[in-house]
Amino acid sequence: MSATASSAAQAAPLLKFLSFIGGKNVTSVADFTKHIWKIAGIPLIAFAIFLGLWQQSSQNIVTSLGSIPGPVQVLEEASLLWDDHQRTRAKEVAFYERQEKRNAAKLAKDPNAKVKVRQYTGKPTYLDQIVTSLKTVFMGFIIASAIAIPLGIACGLSESVNAAFNPIIQIFKPVSPLAWLPIVTMVVSALYVTKDPMFDKSFLTSAITVTLCSLWPTLINTSLGVASIDKDLMNVSKVLQLKWQTKIFKMILPSSLPLIFTGLRLSLGVGWMVLIAAEMLAQNPGLGKFVWDEFQNGSSHSLGRIMVAVFTIGIIGFALDRIMKTFQNLLTFDEQR
Repeated sequence: MSATASSAAQAAPLLKFLSFIGGKNVTSVADFTKHIWKIAGIPLIAFAIFLGLWQQSSQNIVTSLGSIPGPVQVLEEASLLWDDHQRTRAKEVAFYERQEKRNAAKLAKDPNAKVKVRQYTGKPTYLDQIVTSLKTVFMGFIIASAIAIPLGIACGLSESVNAAFNPIIQIFKPVSPLAWLPIVTMVVSALYVTKDPMFDKSFLTSAITVTLCSLWPTLINTSLGVASIDKDLMNVSKVLQLKWQTKIFKMILPSSLPLIFTGLRLSLGVGWMVLIAAEMLAQNPGLGKFVWDEFQNGSSHSLGRIMVAVFTIGIIGFALDRIMKTFQNLLTFDEQR
């Protein structure tokens, strides 16, 4: 074996490892270095420049609440919000411990005594509000997907169904969440009347508003994906006289999955963006309400905390898109992705 071949054999495991961590097939260390520089080095430098410009410009903008906070001040506010979360969780633990001791003492005196277990009613922390927003957007997204995918398949398979629904789609697709919210609020208040509600009305109002605004990208892309299926493939299904369930799950859905996932990614992004406005007006205790409360509060910390929320919203939105992209890569075989 020549020296060159021996060196290539020794480098093969390293190149395989670099390909794995880089997410791209590389043939040399230099190729890997160039790839990492493109996907990480350049973005980091650009972000550092952005932070520098932000810090510099923030000192020159003065509002009624003080100067616009720079990156350092925003990071400090994020730390304060985390500390507040920790203190609240400690108070919650202490509350349940006191309650448990009190009930144990009561039962020790009288085993037949009735004890009450009260829920902690402290103010939700910033992390609690993030969780509430995620629950709300996922509920709206799931409802939207359950409506949009079947309807999109029907529109893609039938020109008559598509012609029937297309005017409705084109009319309601551009409607703002601010227009939907009053209608949804009144409908939920009228129909959701129960003594033991499973969900708060504000939560349902926000989730349904997200549904109404986010179902259109999935519906349109599903319809386009189904309509783009090779006609020869559809003719084969007719010749074989396949049942409609087999046709949909074995032929139509696998062939149109790339466009369906594109629609799902767009819908989730739209839903996350719509959610903030919906929570502001519906007063659902999520990130939207947090931003609105801080704006109304008008303290010296308000601007910094609003900026923390802005970055949180952006980072979570980016993470949700990457998660959907990962699912798309795992479940589809689109050569263009």
